[in-house]
Amino acid sequence: MYHDHQPPFVSKQCIYSTSRAWYQCLFQSKMVRGAQPSASLLLFSLGLVLLYFTSGGTIGLAEGQKTWCVAKPSADEKVLTANLNYACSQVNCGVIQPGGPCYKPDNLVSHAAVAMNLYYAAHGRNAWNCYFQNSALVVQSDPSYGSCTYY
Repeated sequence: MYHDHQPPFVSKQCIYSTSRAWYQCLFQSKMVRGAQPSASLLLFSLGLVLLYFTSGGTIGLAEGQKTWCVAKPSADEKVLTANLNYACSQVNCGVIQPGGPCYKPDNLVSHAAVAMNLYYAAHGRNAWNCYFQNSALVVQSDPSYGSCTYY
């Protein structure tokens, strides 16, 4: 039976977005015929969010797919500095020292990203090894550049 009321339109790209981007995509999507989000859509959304967090933030990763941990560019400098110091106390951060392949660009976000990824890789690439006080992200595209290789 055809109903005049259509559910909100959510594009396919919204479904495959990260959690933060998914919310933005969901709430910025055009609504079909002015329909409002329904309770079932909100429950579905909540289910996806719960699935995301209970899976360690790795929904959609194929088994064996490589991931990297990088610093959020918007992270607080004090937090990044603490993360850099902590990571380098646990792993060898020689690659971000002057003359090292990852020294340039010589800035806190870049150095913290390399150090945090070294820690993440050394501790099993688990989502919880990339938390760093919520100042890091697990990414699926290799952030390596020039002679700086992220492992």
